[in-house]
Amino acid sequence: MSVTRASLARMVDHTLLKPEATADDVAALIAEGLELGVLAVCVSPSMLPVRADGLVVAAVAGFPSGKHHSLVKGSEARLAVDQGAVEIDMVIDVGAAVAGDYNAVLSDILTVREAIGPSPVLKVIIESAALSNEAIVETCRAAERAGANFVKTSTGFHPAGGASVEAVRLMADTVGGRLGVKASGGIRTTDAALAMIDAGATRLGLSGTRAVLDGVT
Repeated sequence: MSVTRASLARMVDHTLLKPEATADDVAALIAEGLELGVLAVCVSPSMLPVRADGLVVAAVAGFPSGKHHSLVKGSEARLAVDQGAVEIDMVIDVGAAVAGDYNAVLSDILTVREAIGPSPVLKVIIESAALSNEAIVETCRAAERAGANFVKTSTGFHPAGGASVEAVRLMADTVGGRLGVKASGGIRTTDAALAMIDAGATRLGLSGTRAVLDGVT
């Protein structure tokens, strides 16, 4: 697959989710995102609203642990949408997926989808490095049934690790092009980004976006 710098940039959610991030840091993220030609910026919901003309604005919900009550996630996501986010990256209850309680996973995602309505893009972070292959598949199926638009590998904060080529391929095979697949967490090089795309990723979550784009020849 031939990828140009510009086409790769249009797959990127340029991300800043560090707890110590300031309003000035977010402004710098947006300025850099515009310079680099990325598709979107992804920020913590407490940083909204932001001025990001020309960029898609995404915010997280239930981040990073997922151990929030579903109604809290829904309220957080709804407030983020009310403050200008058009995409929501929610974290599932990873423990429910580990335990095989996929009905609880489904309910969690449905609560957020119903809270934000049908228009915003909903990305479901499954924390793939913490899950078995079976749990990855079943969680992706639950996300699809709940009306999600994307499944996403990782928060980037879990000690088990971030995105892997194997997880992206399994997720892409499971959703079969009906949902997007966002690879996120630990993608720091151009080769790693391209490997994720080859495995089926349709969106990339990057914090070191410039370094990845600079490696495109």
